Amino acid sequence: MTTERSPIITPSAQQSRLLRDTLGHFATGVTVITTRDAEGQPAGMTANSFNSVSLDPALVLWSIDKQSLGYEAFTTREHFAVHVLRADQQHVSNLFAGRGVDKFGQIHWSEGPNGIPRLDECAAYFHCRRAQCIEGGDHTILLGEVLEFSTNGGEPLVFHRGRYRALAGE
Repeated sequence: MTTERSPIITPSAQQSRLLRDTLGHFATGVTVITTRDAEGQPAGMTANSFNSVSLDPALVLWSIDKQSLGYEAFTTREHFAVHVLRADQQHVSNLFAGRGVDKFGQIHWSEGPNGIPRLDECAAYFHCRRAQCIEGGDHTILLGEVLEFSTNGGEPLVFHRGRYRALAGE
C-alpha cells in the first residue's frame, strides 16, 4: 500500500507552528518537575521533555524554556525531582502548567530529600542532582543524576498531538 507523503520542509521562524504540530506526532509522557527557589519556596512545572539517558551512571534529562518563570530556580538549584503523572492526574498537569496560582496549596505533597517537594501518588518518582545544564536554542537541557527513585504503578498520562490520551489496551 502506498501512502502520499507530505512535502519536506526546512525549519524557519515562519514554520514554527507547523514544526510544533509535526513534533506533536511523537507521544510523550507527562511529568511535573519540582525544586526549591532561591528563597526556599517550592517551585514546580509541567514538562513532557523528560527522557532517560543512561543506566550506569543513572542519568535523566529534561528541558526548560529560557522564558519560563521557574528558569532560574531549576538551572541554579542543585536538586530537583521528576514526577511521572498517572493517567488520572490531568488536573495536576494542568495546575503545574498554569501561572500565578498557589500550585502546592492545591495538592498533596511532602518534603523529600534536600527539601525538594515530592508529589504524592504519581506513577514514578526520581530525585536527582543537577549534573549539567546544556544550551539548546531557546531551551536549556538539564541533565540529572538519579539519586533515588520509586514507582507506584498505574497507567501513565500521555500527551499526543496537543491532547491528553489514553494508552491502547494490550
